[in-house]
Amino acid sequence: MEIVTLEATHETPSVLLDPFKGEVEIKGRSIPENPEAFWSGILQWFDSYVPEAQSKTTVKLDFEYFNISSSKRILFLLYKLNELNESGKEVMVEWHYRSSDEDMYEVGQDYAFMVKVPFHFVEYQDSEIAV
Repeated sequence: MEIVTLEATHETPSVLLDPFKGEVEIKGRSIPENPEAFWSGILQWFDSYVPEAQSKTTVKLDFEYFNISSSKRILFLLYKLNELNESGKEVMVEWHYRSSDEDMYEVGQDYAFMVKVPFHFVEYQDSEIAV
C-alpha cells in the first residue's frame, strides 16, 4: 500500500491516507461534480487497508461543507471503519467542527450514532487551524 495525498480544490477536500501510521485526514469541502469518481478511490483504498490495518487507526474529518451525495460516501467510509473495529483493531474518528457551525456538529453526532466506532468531537474557532 502507498500513502495517498490529494490537494484540496474548490469542490473536493484535501486527503491524506497513510497506511503506515494508520492515519486518515480529510478536510475541506466535498461538492464534487462526480462524487463517485472522487470517493471511489478513497473507498477502494480502505478496502485494501482493512486486511493490512495498523493496530490503531485514527480518522480525522473536518468538513467545511458537503453535499448529500458526498454524505452517502462518507457514511460508506465510516461503515468500513466498522469492519476494522469488528476485527479487533482500535479505531477512532476525530470529528472536527467550527464552533460557529452547529449543523456540522449535529451531522457528526448523527454519523456517530450510525456506526460502532468511537467519535471524539473537536471544536475549534474559525481562526484556528484543525486537522
